[in-house]
Amino acid sequence: MNVSAAQTRSKPLRIGEVAARTGRSVHAIRWYETQGLIPGVSRDAGGRRSYRERHLDWLLLIDRLRLTGMSIAQIREYAKLVTQGRGTIKHQAELLRQHREQVLTSIEEWKRAIKLLDSKIGFLEEWAASGQRPPREPEGFETSGQKRRR
Repeated sequence: MNVSAAQTRSKPLRIGEVAARTGRSVHAIRWYETQGLIPGVSRDAGGRRSYRERHLDWLLLIDRLRLTGMSIAQIREYAKLVTQGRGTIKHQAELLRQHREQVLTSIEEWKRAIKLLDSKIGFLEEWAASGQRPPREPEGFETSGQKRRR
């Protein structure tokens, strides 16, 4: 008998399956749930957690939000808004929009850091190749208006 994708998607998942599919430990998944980060996890008649495909999506979202620096408290706030329903959609979007702006600011900071690192690497490579210290530090190292002692 063939099982459709929709039927497979609606099939409850046990925590071990979720752990195997997401690469997270069972302990981490339980912790996320107890922290209020994974809304809508139900329990079966035996009291075991019952997950759905949407919970895998939540775990992926949590990963991305954490990677971009969102705090657990902010993720918890977002999850709480989601559980409150459609009336909070604008607030959900605003929370994510604000975080996105913070991410873009961080990206710009990282770009400046990479540029400085590239400059320093070039400086050191030039020094190594010539055997002589180049005449000036890479751009960005002299930010205080005073020359550092060499």
